[in-house]
Amino acid sequence: MAYLEILCAVIALLLVFCYYSTSAFSFWKNRGIPGPKPVFFFGNSTDILFSRLSTAEYLHKVYQEFKDEPMFGVYMRRSAILVLKDPELIKDVLVRDFSKFADRGLIVYERTEPLSAQLINLDPERWRPLRSHLHPLFSVAKIKSMFGLVLECADHLEKYVDQLIARDEPIDFSEISAKFTTDVIASCVFGIDVNSMSDESSEFRRIGKLIFDLKEFENGARLRMRLYARKLYELLGFIVPEKRFTAFFSRIVLDSMRYRKEHNVQRPDMIQMLMELKEQPQKMGDNQITDSLLVAQAFGFFVAGFETSSTTMTNTLYELALNPDIQDKLRQEINEHFAKNNGEFKYENMKNMKYLDKVYKETLRKYPPGGLTPRRALCPYTFRDTKVTIPKRLMVWIPILAIHRDPDNYPNPDVYNPERFSEEAIAARHPMTFLPFGGGPRNCIGGRFADCQTKVGLVTILRKYKVDACEKTMIPYEFEHSGFLLGPKGGIYLRLTKLEA
Repeated sequence: MAYLEILCAVIALLLVFCYYSTSAFSFWKNRGIPGPKPVFFFGNSTDILFSRLSTAEYLHKVYQEFKDEPMFGVYMRRSAILVLKDPELIKDVLVRDFSKFADRGLIVYERTEPLSAQLINLDPERWRPLRSHLHPLFSVAKIKSMFGLVLECADHLEKYVDQLIARDEPIDFSEISAKFTTDVIASCVFGIDVNSMSDESSEFRRIGKLIFDLKEFENGARLRMRLYARKLYELLGFIVPEKRFTAFFSRIVLDSMRYRKEHNVQRPDMIQMLMELKEQPQKMGDNQITDSLLVAQAFGFFVAGFETSSTTMTNTLYELALNPDIQDKLRQEINEHFAKNNGEFKYENMKNMKYLDKVYKETLRKYPPGGLTPRRALCPYTFRDTKVTIPKRLMVWIPILAIHRDPDNYPNPDVYNPERFSEEAIAARHPMTFLPFGGGPRNCIGGRFADCQTKVGLVTILRKYKVDACEKTMIPYEFEHSGFLLGPKGGIYLRLTKLEA
């Protein structure tokens, strides 16, 4: 009898588990929204969970399956997520009805991960006053004031590349570009000259690599817990809070603040802005200003600033190596720019480099570092001209990679063609078909700075060197499936040849 009772209890538990794992899977069917069929327990997240595809690549695949639909629904385990395709509906979410979708839906684990309270993750109430105070850091005037710091890093880059060329070996530009942008961010955000190109043991570079290494055990474990065991992960804050990155950036930021205050040091960088915010807490309204919150902002700009720009710089050089005619045309513009400006490179003159801007944007089109942008509904919402109503708190995803690779938006999307970004071509397209930095009021605050450092890096390389593919160059290109951001799998190796002066 006891065995029978145990068997019945086990069966009952299995039935409850099965019901719990599948009960949410009628959500989209009940609303008439198409989507891929979910599988038991995983929903539609199997390929993502086991790193067979990145989330952006998976959405691109499903996007093509439901080509004629304005939207489709997926399940990340039990969570229903709406994916928008129609540009007008995307504009409603990001722009017209922004107040109803002002939340990115990203969770802040302040106890477990103090650095997660960065601007991109914050709820609308905390985000608004903080963004308004930090936005001036990325104004044209502020970036212009920091342009000399960027050029100093570019000088280090040129010297470093000269040393690498002497070895006569293929060069991993994923690493070179990351070192350059790490130096730029360290200088312009933290006010520190780290020169990771000459210092192979640079702590900044080591930390930067570790942050994005999801194959590292602790990083991978924390990511999966954030995705699939959120309540448990929050409780871990009492036992095993994240310490590696928190301790490093807390020391850098808070020590720098103390030093500047004691010695009355003024510098046009982010640390200065954070110090002013700390001294004038009324600018944040009812939100509490803590050292932890300030450190999280510096960390957020470090993470967002070096990896996205370095990946874009690397991917641009990759495409230029495969398309030498485009490379030659861009180099001609660069040489003409320096000839007109007496060999000087000035921020205010960069806007005149029209072809450089086209090349840069075409790289962001084909390889957007952020493959999707999320929003959470703050109230029940009915999409216009449809009968689709979503409940409060439902997640909405805009699949940027899929939109950028849609042949209806960009014919022959796998072809690298900078002329897609001529003034006429841009005017003919819907603005919501190009979203490398998101869109609307909650777009990427550092987009203008990313333009600056990436273009300076490209000009530095292309002015003096010719870039070619080599036996180690990855052809065809593959994305890394397990990363936070879209980047090349295994690095990008190219060969450089120094041009005659």
